[in-house]
Amino acid sequence: MSYTAKLIRITTVPVSLKTLLKGQHRFMSENGYEVVGVSSEGKALNEVQENEGVRVVALEMTRTISLIKDFKALWGFYRLCKKEKPLMVHSHTPKAGIVGMLGAKLAGVPIRLHTVAGLPLMEATGFKRKVLNFVERLTYSCANMVYPNSKGLYDFILSNRFTTKEKLKVIANGSSNGIDTRFFDPQQISLEQQNQLKDELNISDSDFVFVFVGRLVKDKGINELVSVFSNLKGDNAKLLLVGPFEETLDPLLPETKKEIHSNGNVLSVGWQSDVRPYLSIADALVFPSYREGFPNVVMQAGAMGLPSIVTDINGCNEIIIDNENGVIIPPKNEKRLYDAMRFFLENPNDVERMASNSRNLIVDRYEQRVVWDALLKEYRRLEKELLRS
Repeated sequence: MSYTAKLIRITTVPVSLKTLLKGQHRFMSENGYEVVGVSSEGKALNEVQENEGVRVVALEMTRTISLIKDFKALWGFYRLCKKEKPLMVHSHTPKAGIVGMLGAKLAGVPIRLHTVAGLPLMEATGFKRKVLNFVERLTYSCANMVYPNSKGLYDFILSNRFTTKEKLKVIANGSSNGIDTRFFDPQQISLEQQNQLKDELNISDSDFVFVFVGRLVKDKGINELVSVFSNLKGDNAKLLLVGPFEETLDPLLPETKKEIHSNGNVLSVGWQSDVRPYLSIADALVFPSYREGFPNVVMQAGAMGLPSIVTDINGCNEIIIDNENGVIIPPKNEKRLYDAMRFFLENPNDVERMASNSRNLIVDRYEQRVVWDALLKEYRRLEKELLRS
């Protein structure tokens, strides 16, 4: 198909461009767009080019606030837009949002779109919160449309008056990219693979395995999770942590790290390129995060047939229907987290019932192609409006 329009997709770090939007770049390329991926330099950026068949451009950006580096990134993206002359720029992640939307507006890009997939400012206070609020409002003011990837984020943005209702829209049922339910399917992991992994991790068939997938940081509720698990004594319970430690932005308490390394029932396996084998040997996902946009891991676990314990926050409380495919608890509440984990250990019939509902609920609401088609329809709508104006 010949290209009809140039579309720049920009994220702060390349792993977001690679994983959070996996498959979407190629899909848009096959439907009439010349896609250019922009992110910080890294191996993952080159992999986007190889895997998706799109051109990529490296632009140095930092996740932290750095006025000099941020201005350089803004200038670099402005120059890129003047050179490439895209019809559309679509940004994801906070730093890429302000760089992408402000740079595109200054360069005269006609269609400027920003997806909100979580707001770090939710946990910020004082002067930092004021700065982040200002940046968020500036980002949205430069965009033509803003897409919160959950209904909870939509309400939060409106209540904080970051932008007007006319600029906001949730694509499909939420999520930035949906989920490939053919890939995240329990049938994809053989019993032999499961048994081999269980042997490697010293997990027996009588163990109940709680799994967490994500960065091991404070905002994901890991301090509470490890503390609660250490008190679940006398049960054949294991806690499987799949994800990297992060020492700079949001580190864990020293006592939490000590417990992870010293407790033989806590199995920390680090970052994994394929989380499906680990989900396949688990009995339930535990995801006690403080804030999210629309968490992929909760959808992934559901597609793999796992019920989930999640906090009552954006995204999580839309994917999980309380007592149908999981349990919803308040964030930062160790007692309720303990009660929920204890309930899962003591009520196998309820866990089995919720597990049996999990995959169908994900397939029905968040299949990837549904999200892609809805976003493509939105692009077409904006193009037609531009032509009419």
